[in-house]
Amino acid sequence: MGREPGPGAGPPLLIACALGIEQFALRSGERGGASGPVTVLRTGMGPDRARRAVSRVLGEEPRRDAAVIASGFCAGLAPGMHPGDLIVADETRGPDGTTLCTGTELMVKALTKAVPRHAVHTGPLIGSDHVVRGPERAALAAGGAIAVDMESAATLRTATSCGPRPVAAVRVVVDAPEHELVRIGTVRGGISAFRVLRAVLPAFFEWHRSLLLPRR
Repeated sequence: MGREPGPGAGPPLLIACALGIEQFALRSGERGGASGPVTVLRTGMGPDRARRAVSRVLGEEPRRDAAVIASGFCAGLAPGMHPGDLIVADETRGPDGTTLCTGTELMVKALTKAVPRHAVHTGPLIGSDHVVRGPERAALAAGGAIAVDMESAATLRTATSCGPRPVAAVRVVVDAPEHELVRIGTVRGGISAFRVLRAVLPAFFEWHRSLLLPRR
C-alpha cells in the first residue's frame, strides 16, 4: 500500500483512488523520486467509502500530516475532451461545499512535462454519488464543472477537515460527451486512460517536493 520513510524523509504523501485498476496503474508507475513516504490508498467506490477510508488513514501515524491527492479516472464534461486527457482541479465541489486545491499551476506544469502530448484541463471538478450520463452530464457542465467523479470532492473535504494540508485532485478522462464508455478497460478509451494514469506519479512527486521548498 505504501513505502515507509527513510532517513531524512520529508512529510508523507497520500494518493487516494477508488478502484483496484486505478491503484494498480498508480503503483505500477512508481519509479522513485518521492520526497517522503507514499501511500496509494484504494478507498472503494463512492463518496461515503472515500470519507471513511481517508479519515481512517489520516488518523494514523505517520500520515496525520500527509499531503493528499485524489486521483483515478473521471468523466469529462466539456465538448472536445478525449479519453486520456488530464483534469487538474482548481477546486472540488460536493454537497458539503467547495474545497480549494493547492498548487494547481505547479501540478499542471509537472504533468505537462511528465505526460507530454496529452491535453491538461483546469477547472472545477464536481462530485456525484452515481455514474453521470447524458442530460445530467450536460447540466453539470452548464454549472461550470469540467469533469465529474464520485470520490474527489469527498476525499479532499475529508482531508482538510482532518487538519490543514496541501490537497489536489488529478483525474484522467476515461469517457467524454462524444466518447461514452460502458465499462473501463474494455475499449480503446479505457486503455488509453490507464496508460496515462501510469505516467502521472513523477508529476505528483514534483508537486509534493515543490510545496516543501522554503517560501521567500
